Amino acid sequence: MGPLIRTQTIRNCLRGARITVDLKIRKRPIADITRYERRFSSQNGEDGILEAIFTVIGTAGKYFVEFGAASGRECNTARLARNGWTGLLMDAATPPPDARVPIRREFITAENINALFAKYNVPPAFDLLSIDIDGNDYWVWKSIAAYRPRVVVIEYNASVRPTESSVMPYDPNFRWSGTDYFGASLLALAKLGATKGYTLVGCDSSGTNAFFVDAAEAQGRFVPHSVGELYRPPNYKKIKRHPHDPDRTLTPI
Repeated sequence: MGPLIRTQTIRNCLRGARITVDLKIRKRPIADITRYERRFSSQNGEDGILEAIFTVIGTAGKYFVEFGAASGRECNTARLARNGWTGLLMDAATPPPDARVPIRREFITAENINALFAKYNVPPAFDLLSIDIDGNDYWVWKSIAAYRPRVVVIEYNASVRPTESSVMPYDPNFRWSGTDYFGASLLALAKLGATKGYTLVGCDSSGTNAFFVDAAEAQGRFVPHSVGELYRPPNYKKIKRHPHDPDRTLTPI
């Protein structure tokens, strides 16, 4: 076992113990989701954050939907699938033939998302929705109707300050070029979540994903914080931040 793997293993064990002590024994409300980050199959500790969230709100069917799942090996739901969850994975790329959960090759837009859910028999109410399509994330979430996940994980654009509400104008053919022109600011997503009945409960420490919980289920289980307090700046694994796009900017919303 190399030193990096050994360090990660120790960190996972310590934070797993923290979940047990804080949330199962002492039954404390969650004040800071980054305390529970653990990496098994996720990129940025989402495995542990989701474990913590479902420890305090429970599960109801253990069904997930994730799009932008790539190969399915490093994603937010791979560990859940290994632990008995079922669900739907979708990605625009050609999926590997040996995926644990079959990955449906679909190019997702705001126009087709509800039809795709119906095509693959997604239940109207389910536990987890994870959105990471590097562009139209805001618009796709906004378009989802007649389906109610209890928890939503969605990528936000951490290059935008938490006091600004802005989003990439909708473009169904958009493909990310690796710059800071993508998605939506955390405040824009928080406002959208509120209109859908969700509470923003935190962001991972890399400044990649925001976590929302059904407002009724979040009540009393998460310590309330402002968007500014929950915001995490960009601190990605390979680069600190994405290069600036000189030609395009997000639009205030």
